[in-house]
Amino acid sequence: MIILGLSGALGHDPSAALLIDGEIVAAAEEERFTRDKHAKGVMPVLSARYCLEEAGITGSQVDVVAFPYAPVSILEPARWRYAAGYWYAPDRALDAIFNGNRRYRRNRKKVLEAGEAFGIDWSRTEFVPVSHHLAHASSAYHLSGFEGRCAIMGVDGKGEYATTFFGYGENGRIHTLKEFYDPHSLSGMYGAMTEFLGFEMLDGEYKVMGMAPYGDPSRYDLSRLLPETREGFRANTRYINTVGLRRYKADGHGYYFSPKLIEWLGPPRRDETADEPYIDYAASVQDLFEKRCLALLEQYLGDELRNTGQLAFAGGGALNVKLNQHILDLPYVQRLFVQPAAGDSGTALGAATFVAAERGEGLAPMQHAYLGPAYDDKAVNDAIAVHGAALHARRLEDTPGETAQLLADGHPVAWFQGRMEFGPRALGNRSILGCPSAPGIADRINEQIKFRERWRPFCPSVLDRVAPEMVGTDHPAPYMTITFQVQEGWRERVPEVVHKDGTARIQTVRKDTNPKYYALIEALEQLTGNGVVLNTSLNRRGEPLVCTPADAINMFLGCDLEYLVLNDTLVTKVPPA
Repeated sequence: MIILGLSGALGHDPSAALLIDGEIVAAAEEERFTRDKHAKGVMPVLSARYCLEEAGITGSQVDVVAFPYAPVSILEPARWRYAAGYWYAPDRALDAIFNGNRRYRRNRKKVLEAGEAFGIDWSRTEFVPVSHHLAHASSAYHLSGFEGRCAIMGVDGKGEYATTFFGYGENGRIHTLKEFYDPHSLSGMYGAMTEFLGFEMLDGEYKVMGMAPYGDPSRYDLSRLLPETREGFRANTRYINTVGLRRYKADGHGYYFSPKLIEWLGPPRRDETADEPYIDYAASVQDLFEKRCLALLEQYLGDELRNTGQLAFAGGGALNVKLNQHILDLPYVQRLFVQPAAGDSGTALGAATFVAAERGEGLAPMQHAYLGPAYDDKAVNDAIAVHGAALHARRLEDTPGETAQLLADGHPVAWFQGRMEFGPRALGNRSILGCPSAPGIADRINEQIKFRERWRPFCPSVLDRVAPEMVGTDHPAPYMTITFQVQEGWRERVPEVVHKDGTARIQTVRKDTNPKYYALIEALEQLTGNGVVLNTSLNRRGEPLVCTPADAINMFLGCDLEYLVLNDTLVTKVPPA
């Protein structure tokens, strides 16, 4: 069976994913092709075309289009809970009750129109809507590789109405134990405070997470934002998760927090600095988010986890790597799988896997995230030729070894190889690399290449045989979704990839999933003694991860990078005469 998953229902991070007989053939975000970060307001036409081309099929051969947004009956509690939460905005409350499927109908129409653009024959292709949170849950559970029963958690901004999901998976089926509904959203609180701290919601949450270790969470008690209840929590919409007249408005833009929040905490952060009180607010936001998530995990999944020890986690909140570290530290959590595309882009894959499982298809565990397009040497040479005498290109005889020498000599290197990663993390195919023992390399990349905030941390890619020694555990970490405490001795060996709190968001690299990247890190180990490389995404601030050789060259020419490795070609800039 050929199943094409398409996301984009909520207006951001559209993507496509293709399954054939239960195997993931391709998956990619639309932003990588449009070059517009998050690709808001569009459907995943280009990414769907890529998936079909990668499989060598046409749209008319697709059996099912799975879509992670479903109608919600008026008999279900979701619409009534939503209406109760937004009692102060009666237009929204009444719309939820009497016309709650309006957004579904509108988005279904968009999918049908988009499908025609890439050849779907709706007379033979079935359209199957999947609940947004079941799509998130499926993307983690069905691809985790866990055997037997497994606890499932989903923490997201919101789907149709649900924001937070607790359940379990068994024999390929997902069972719901508890859901929370908008406006009662943990990730919504984090997003609202992300806006207050001067970043864009749905984009800057990881910046807040990076800022948090510089602050002191004990200086400000933000618990009134998410008061505890017998069910777990509620959102205080007098401060956050606000709509309508309660929203703070400035410069023609409405925010997800209220003027009452400003009366309490002072003006929103406006500049690039990370100073008091904003670093303390960031620390308090992170602390509150962790406490509420961990308490809910215990309340609704504690018994499950004591019996199974296995947790599958997805939703935008699952990209909070500090939370994931605390989850893995729980004595009853033995194995944690976080879907690498945990945000809404991953729901295309989740919807497809959910339909596959419901129809009895066998699903193999996710082994890697290299699911996007690759480009051959002809594409590389053609992209270089466009720039004529501005670039110098040289074929490398030993690409891993020669690149490792550049890194050991203290140079950052752009590394473009193989199939592009699916999800927000660069995992060694679209990366900027550095030697983590070279003093100042992180600051140099931040200031001269990435043009981003100085306090943003960098991640280490670590050989799988080295990781247990560096972070004290052999728990799998192939996707940069969990932080670990770096062991004494290693902090001094690779200081450029250790964050202020002594942690690192590592990627363990296996030879069987990325042999060329593995060989590069091994070559660097021979030169420096450390089987570790600094890895950050190959893009500039505010841009998507690069997709094509042309994207990589444009990025290379627009910053202070000196070396770009495209497949086995080393590219440098020719100084002007």
